[in-house]
Order: sequence, then C-alpha cells, then structure tokens
Amino acid sequence: MQNERAGEKPKQIIAYINAENETAESVLRRAEEYERNGADGLFLYNYTVVEAEQEEFLHTARQAVKQAEFPIMLGCRARRFEDIKKALYTGASKVVTPLYSLPVIKEGAERFGSDKIVVELDASGGPDNVVLPLDQLAAELSGNGVGMLLIKHLTVTDGVREKIKRAGIPVVVRDSLLRNDMHTLLSMENVAGVATDYYEKKDIFKIKRLMKNEGLDVDTPESPVSFAQLKKNADGLVPVIVQDYKNDGVLMLAYMNEEAYNKTMETGRMTYYSRSRQKLWLKGEESGHFQYVKALSADCDNDTLLAKVLQIGAACHTGSRSCFFRELFRRPYDEVNPGKVLNEVFQTILDRRANPKEGSYTNYLFDKGIDKILKKCGEEATEIVIAAKNPDPEEVRYEMADFLYHMMVLMAECGLDWEDISRELVHRH
Repeated sequence: MQNERAGEKPKQIIAYINAENETAESVLRRAEEYERNGADGLFLYNYTVVEAEQEEFLHTARQAVKQAEFPIMLGCRARRFEDIKKALYTGASKVVTPLYSLPVIKEGAERFGSDKIVVELDASGGPDNVVLPLDQLAAELSGNGVGMLLIKHLTVTDGVREKIKRAGIPVVVRDSLLRNDMHTLLSMENVAGVATDYYEKKDIFKIKRLMKNEGLDVDTPESPVSFAQLKKNADGLVPVIVQDYKNDGVLMLAYMNEEAYNKTMETGRMTYYSRSRQKLWLKGEESGHFQYVKALSADCDNDTLLAKVLQIGAACHTGSRSCFFRELFRRPYDEVNPGKVLNEVFQTILDRRANPKEGSYTNYLFDKGIDKILKKCGEEATEIVIAAKNPDPEEVRYEMADFLYHMMVLMAECGLDWEDISRELVHRH
C-alpha cells in the first residue's frame, strides 16, 4: 500500500518527542498515539549527560521500540562507540547524535552500517551558521559513515535550499512548524522528511492527504484498483477476510461498499458496511478495538479482499480475539509451523517460570541460575558441531532442537522473547 515511485521514497512526516522531562508512561502513550494517527516514524531523544538518566531513557526506548509498529530514531550523545551500540541495541532504526567525534561515528558506521548513523546539526544562528558550509560538511560526514543529517532551527532561503539539495546525503528537518510550514519543508529537494511535534493528537493521515493534494509524494494508503473494478455480490458489497498481520490468524469476515472501501483508504482504519444496521461501520468506533490497515489484497477473481491489520483488543463482539473460535471438527495433526511451535514452546517455558512444577527440568535450570543456563547452551552448541561432522542429519536435527530449547530458557532468563529476536533480524535485513 506504500506509494513509492521507482528510485524514490515518499516524503515522511515524523513525530518527535523530547523525553528529557517525560515519564516512560507518557512517552509510550504519545508514541502510540502518533503511530495510530498516521506518523511515518518517531524521533525520540534525550541528550542528558547524566549516565543514570541515560540508562533510564534507553530502557524507555526499548519499551517504545517493542510497542511500536513504525521506525524509531533514537537521539542521544554519542561520545563513545558504546553510546551508539547501546542506542541501536534498543532496536532503534537509527541513532541520532550531535557531532562530537568523527572517529566514534566512523566506528559506529563500520560496525552497524552508515544507514544507522544520523548527525544532528543546529542552524539556530541563522543560515550562515551551519547551512552555508553544508555541502563541504556533508561530504566530510559522509566520508566518515554518516548516512543522514538532521537539521534543527532552520531558516529557509534560496541559498539554504541549494545547499541542502547539494548535500549528497538525505536531510531530515526538525521543526515545530512555528518558523516554517510543512509544505515548504517537504518540497525542498533532498529533504527526506520533517520531524515535528506540531501534530500531536491530530489526524496525520488527513495532513498527508492535504500534502498529496498539493502535489507532494507522501505515504498514504492507496490502491491501484478502484472499487468499481471489484466484483460485487447481489447487494453491491465485497466480502473482506481480516487477518492479524503479525501471525496471519484469521480474525473476522465483514463487507465493504464503495464508501467503506474509500474511507478505509482515506483514514488507514478498517471501515465496513454493516448489513444489519444498513450503514457505514468504522471498526472500533464504539469499543475502541480499531483495526489499522497494514496491507490490502484482492483475490484472483477480484471478488474478495484480504486485509492484514493491526488489531487493537478483540476482533469479535463476544470479546474473543477472533470470531472463529467455535471448533466444529478437528482431526488430530502435528502443528509444524516454525513460528507457532517455537512460540508455544517458549510460552510453556515462561509458564514454568511463573508456575514452578516439581520435577521440571526447566525449573531446575531457572533455580540454578544464569551460569548453569549458559553452561548448557555452550554444551549444546558443541554437540551441534560434533554432530555436524558426522554423516547422519538426524543427529544434527536432534542437537539443534536441544540447543533451541536451552536458548529459549536463556531468552526467558534475560527478559527477551521471540518478537525481540524477530525485530532484530528484520532491522538487519
């Protein structure tokens, strides 16, 4: 559903939160609101020099990243390579730092990639302060691994436009929109996006539609297929199968008319036509159990839609996560979907930890503590190496299963879960 021309990415509207005087609860709530209102990402920063405050901020950042479905850039003071590493280990998409040490920045880029490194520049002294030598500065920073610039307190002039255009690496402008307007900033060549706190509690989907109407390429829900091209049933409706985008679980079946289809595209929230009430139905309008669109597909006959959504709360009016909870028939079979199996085993491990069971080997490991768990992980890794030198793949399979089990015990001991690991793999990919 992302609107992207070949070789170009849509301009982004990025929310920002200064976490310096914010509670973790406030940061998480505001981040969630920004995401659901249509922001393309979040710039979360705290430039404190107090180490305890920095650690607290990183803890909050980890929570925000785990909660979020959009990328989070993390702003902190990177005076040492360790600062960059800690920031990116939260799962943040990028680390943003004022310019302190080029060697530190270069080391961070070599370890994690230049696409992870953003340098913040302050143009508060006017266009001659930072922007005048921007092309030379950008070339030096790019040569040391910086992949993006974030410029704050910018005064837009024709000269500034030209310097940003020639910077050579993408630029994000941080602006409260009291000095400049969104259209002016987004229309500048080489500006990848604008970070602002101006749209808190506002419908950013609506702002992006206005920007699109003004000719700017921004990311809005958009389909190349109009409702008229879909095959309708006798009532002029199209059935929609709704899945949880994370695990593909089927949540519900509903119907759309043309107005519901267009409204879904317009707002990014699933809207249906209620056959019983004979009117438009925004899912979650009364319950708060909204469905945020992640993907929308048509089947081969163009007569059924498949929606993958972020489901808030329950999809079913009964309070069940899915409407399909009444099993009518089941023939015994082994579940071999890797994601489901690994998650079910991990949930059993967590349950053992919360509810110890006498004679449980899992509880024995937890009781012995981290050193015992690490020892077993090491032993099982060695067993894999030995098994792999033998010609029998069955032995390797057995030892790998053993290792995965002990690794999951270690994950539980360290407060991690499969979503943490999956997110890290996605970020690397």
